[in-house]
Amino acid sequence: MLSFARVSIIGMGLIGSSLARAIRVRMPTVRLSVSDSSADVRARVEALGLADDVCDLPATAVIDAELVILCVPVGAMGAVAAEIADDLAEGAVVTDVGSVKASVLAALTAALPAHVHVVPGHPVAGTERSGPDSGFATLFEGRWCILTPQQPGPASRQLQAFWERLGAKVELMDAAHHDRVLAVTSHLPHLIAYSIVGTASDLETVTRSEVIKYSAGGFRDFTRIAASDPVMWRDVFLTNREAVLETLGRFTEDLVALQRAIRWGEGDTLEALFTRTRAIRRSIIDEGQDTEAEDFGRPHGPPAEPADEDPR
Repeated sequence: MLSFARVSIIGMGLIGSSLARAIRVRMPTVRLSVSDSSADVRARVEALGLADDVCDLPATAVIDAELVILCVPVGAMGAVAAEIADDLAEGAVVTDVGSVKASVLAALTAALPAHVHVVPGHPVAGTERSGPDSGFATLFEGRWCILTPQQPGPASRQLQAFWERLGAKVELMDAAHHDRVLAVTSHLPHLIAYSIVGTASDLETVTRSEVIKYSAGGFRDFTRIAASDPVMWRDVFLTNREAVLETLGRFTEDLVALQRAIRWGEGDTLEALFTRTRAIRRSIIDEGQDTEAEDFGRPHGPPAEPADEDPR
């Protein structure tokens, strides 16, 4: 399978900058052009040497590109696609990294010319950090990347090979099915995290300083999730609203049942649920999607002493 010789990345946040770094490491002959709407980000990308060309306009960055990767919030996909439509090379593959696929597929198909191949994608990887300094070349290694082409073909196979060269595992999936799956595995957990952290900060009987001071592991992990990019997640919930609301409705029913079990002292019900969920955690580790490191890999004990300065 032939690789892409010229790649363009639009949006240089965590995912975009990680892609640039990974391409530099694993595909050093690729000519890489990038763009970002922020002048400060563009300047930082140039300082970091993440691309061959850093362009003010997305349309300039995509000229002659064989692969164009849109790393912008899902709500902006249609507008960016319209902006680059006239400058795309014939036969170019256009993909994205958004967490919602049905709406992105519709937006890209409507905005882009017929002579390009639209293959939406979603690398299921990331952190709560953002910006070009937060990226790292190994972000996609061992992680899943889901592609949702309308019809699998040469373009989707070439894009699959591209992601595999970056270390990712690739799965093809229907766009609507992707959105239902991610509503459960990603979108609902983020919504719960935002809600719990917001509730804790609003409780009048507990001061915010006490919430921070006495944070246990569970709450700390919710705050990590709730620190994710607010614009990105606003767009995710609005563009995947049907699947999120359906999943949220089921969660609400389960939460009421759990509330009832606690109220009526139904210990067997609680233990059965906790036993089942513990097994799910085991399955995630067995799949290689997390490790068994205690306390989510947090270091324990006193901080290491700083190394002596090299006198040279």
